[in-house]
Amino acid sequence: MKTLLRFFLALVCVAAVSVLYVLLCSLACLRPCCRAAQRWDGPAYAAPAVLSFQGYSRVPDGQPLRRAPCHRCAVVSSSGQMLGSRLGQAIDGQECVLRMNHAPTAGYEEDVGARSTVRVVSHTSVPLLLRNQPYFFQQSQETVYVIWGPSKKMSREKGGPTYRALLKVMETYPRLQIYTLTEEKMAYCDDVFQNETGKNRVKSGSFLSTGWFTMILAMELCERIRVFGMVSDSYCREKNHTSVPYHYFEKGRLDECRMYLVHERAPRAGHRFITEKAIFSRWAKRRDIVFTHPSWAGG
Repeated sequence: MKTLLRFFLALVCVAAVSVLYVLLCSLACLRPCCRAAQRWDGPAYAAPAVLSFQGYSRVPDGQPLRRAPCHRCAVVSSSGQMLGSRLGQAIDGQECVLRMNHAPTAGYEEDVGARSTVRVVSHTSVPLLLRNQPYFFQQSQETVYVIWGPSKKMSREKGGPTYRALLKVMETYPRLQIYTLTEEKMAYCDDVFQNETGKNRVKSGSFLSTGWFTMILAMELCERIRVFGMVSDSYCREKNHTSVPYHYFEKGRLDECRMYLVHERAPRAGHRFITEKAIFSRWAKRRDIVFTHPSWAGG
């Protein structure tokens, strides 16, 4: 009987010690260092979160644009201001590089760089890309193409002509990433213009530029934006402004300021380049946007 009693008491003692040990360990693991150790499973690196950017519809399945945001972006103007700038290295040194329409990099790398993360393209410039598919689509399959235009040209549901052309491109280059702006996104961009100017875009006879859509995308995608080669809204009215080509890759053709002023004064169907730049300067006061070569509004 005594033997059984001793055995029972021994079991009770062992159980009590076990419970006490578990409690002490649990209390110890409430300390921050213990909690950190419990979570540790490798280097202290958090991959950038992948975000969904609504209003950008993938060809052909209509899925939204999904990617990690960019900390530092270069928005590269197609302006003749870029000629002789030697900014290519600074541009390529940004995390993401946004370009416009059919502006090439080949042959201009010293001034405009070589990398293209995103290329924002007007529906009117799509035929120019199609003329040089090996350059734009075969050699640049890592670039995200964002195409904007009116619904009658871009509709996925109604099979607009520009959208059909993009479908054919995808058949040839299935690894390409092509997105179009949805009707809702186009309307949103119109609303931003009206909120900033007090004018209805359509009633005022205004066309938005590719630069407008590029800046809106950049503000959604990027934390810090450095704009290369874009002049201020007052530049073309200065007496001693430099005369440069409208596009850096079209030397000896249209003068940039002449083009801007003609469009700004056009009663109908004019791109309001100068008005847009005045708006960009206001955005630069609220966001981390710097203009370089020429430098203005935070440059």
